[in-house]
Amino acid sequence: MTQFRYLTGLIGRDIQASLSPMLHESEGDAQGLRLVYRLFDLAADDMDAGDLPRLLDALHLAGFAGVNITHPYKQAVTAHLDELSAQAARIGSVNTVVFSEGRRIGHNTDIQGFAENLRTGLPSGSQFGKVVQMGGGGAGAATAHALMGMGVGMVTIFDPDRMRAQELCATLCTLYGEGRAMVGQGLSDALVDADGVVNATPVGMAGYPGSAIPKALLRPDFWVTDIVYFPLETQLLREAKAAGCVTLDGSGMTVHQAAGAFEHFTGRKADAARMAASFRAALTGDRR
Repeated sequence: MTQFRYLTGLIGRDIQASLSPMLHESEGDAQGLRLVYRLFDLAADDMDAGDLPRLLDALHLAGFAGVNITHPYKQAVTAHLDELSAQAARIGSVNTVVFSEGRRIGHNTDIQGFAENLRTGLPSGSQFGKVVQMGGGGAGAATAHALMGMGVGMVTIFDPDRMRAQELCATLCTLYGEGRAMVGQGLSDALVDADGVVNATPVGMAGYPGSAIPKALLRPDFWVTDIVYFPLETQLLREAKAAGCVTLDGSGMTVHQAAGAFEHFTGRKADAARMAASFRAALTGDRR
């Protein structure tokens, strides 16, 4: 018999198309849990980052088990939490907040989600000597740390906020070794000897059309991955595929980070394969 047990949700901006509610609720149903997952779209509610403390207060008081955090609040939310996991503290980015015993504890499951997607999604023998990454924000911090943990030789990071890119690169070099991260100067030069390309920006999402990489710079020897999953094939991935690149969409990262968050919320291990099947079914319109 299914019982009501967990209130959860997602805080972000322009997130009406998110499939996170389906992912978490379907896994809860499969495990005999009554899990409710709500969207808190600050754009739709005419709110901004300054409203985060009030919103967290309200959710905590309402008895929520926790909430996920997405663009653009993964870094801003850290100032309003009581504690960060070691991993979240190291990268300064949170995608999962757990309310426990009167405290708000921040975690980051994006790192494991991104790394697992690369491990299982790219062909065996893919090269990881040098990677060019677009974006150095909350999601970009997670993907960059994941790349370092997977043994990538060097990551070159491009971000419109140069100071943010510099701070991320400094942190990466301190933790993983000097010279393993640098701020990009010119994109075409950085791509000359790159093995892979990561888009860790929202560019390509339904609300942020376009591509983070001009198609003229794409070469068939690249692997290219995008953290965006809606649409599943972004303009970047479509143009990369046409250029002969190996491509990897953001669905695997989304599923694996959700599985980690589900475990934080419920204390139960999620079935990532089952969540992936639900996710693919939802994307193709088969929601049976």
